[in-house]
Amino acid sequence: MTTAELDRSPARAESRASALKALTHAAHERLDSAIMAGRPFESRERYGRFLAVQYLFHRDIAALYDSPALGALLPDLPGRRRLADITADLADLGLPSPAPGDAPALGPNAPLPEALGWLYVAEGSNLGAAFLLKAAAALGLDERFGARHLAAAPEGRGLHWKTFVAALDAVPLSAEEEARAAKGAEAAFGRVASYVGDHFA
Repeated sequence: MTTAELDRSPARAESRASALKALTHAAHERLDSAIMAGRPFESRERYGRFLAVQYLFHRDIAALYDSPALGALLPDLPGRRRLADITADLADLGLPSPAPGDAPALGPNAPLPEALGWLYVAEGSNLGAAFLLKAAAALGLDERFGARHLAAAPEGRGLHWKTFVAALDAVPLSAEEEARAAKGAEAAFGRVASYVGDHFA
């Protein structure tokens, strides 16, 4: 979608999250297919590879949760981070945190539009984690052991997501910034896909 098309589109007729979902649908589908092709719930060993992917992605965005600018716009942002839970899940399985090959994708001063796109991907993955948590249960894992990062928020996944979407929609962005947010989400999906390729090759 071009900037001109974004200018013509009824941006507020749908939520920003819905627009991002439509714009990143293909990237999301490719990533889901790649993850499931890796059979992450076939064994604890393969699940450990999935945890490594999750760790590296959440390390990429860890600095965003401490950003005062983002925290002023998004509710309970520090409480939405999951890197510590993923680290604990790895430890439960006797696995070390993977050594990253490069610096995190985003720092604390990441541009706002791109940061919103990456956080949209992170929050969306939590919304869809109920299915993954059920699959993990077949490996003897749950919210207290090995699958902490897949647990629902205390208020429930739906409300947790709706609160995020409401705040995301309220952030004023220009048409050019909307396009950058979409590119940020695309980049996030691409980054995770690269980790999947590395760990499930």
